[in-house]
Amino acid sequence: MDTRATLLAAALRVLEDEGEAQFSTRAVCALAHVTAPTLYHHYGSADGLLSAAMTEAFAQFLASKKAAVQSSDPVTALREGWDDYVRFAAARPRLYAAMMGRVLQGAQIPAAQQAFALLIERIAAIGAQGWLDPTVEAAADLMWASANAASLLYVTAQLRNTVPPMPAVLEDIRENAIRTILTEESKG
Repeated sequence: MDTRATLLAAALRVLEDEGEAQFSTRAVCALAHVTAPTLYHHYGSADGLLSAAMTEAFAQFLASKKAAVQSSDPVTALREGWDDYVRFAAARPRLYAAMMGRVLQGAQIPAAQQAFALLIERIAAIGAQGWLDPTVEAAADLMWASANAASLLYVTAQLRNTVPPMPAVLEDIRENAIRTILTEESKG
């Protein structure tokens, strides 16, 4: 692995282990076994490295979404996508929190936009069946919000050092959101 990639991997590890609030060039350099001037040579600044790490995290997230097997049934595909999203947050809660922080700050991250486009596609497929009650955009907002709410349960469990959410709670969040977007006829 070259130095640039080593620094990026170290930055991701620091974000996963410590979170963005504890992110420092000193921690990254120690993990990568390089000096600060090497980090600055490759990334220009701590923020340059942090931005690159966030871009890489979203790229990994998008790659996992694209690699997942998708059901031919559009509602099942939506469930699978929702579950994939929440699993990512469950496996990497501190990194997920940092990623969402960037999105909420208005960062334009192509992989995040592409992931949301996948959600739109899945919901549009439900609409094409005549099973969608609200608009595609409103349904996407609801599903995105519900996946983020479920994901934040993992983040807060880690912060509070408590047990992760019960699978039944996550299923209730997902299924309530899905029921909300489906037409009455499609629920039967």
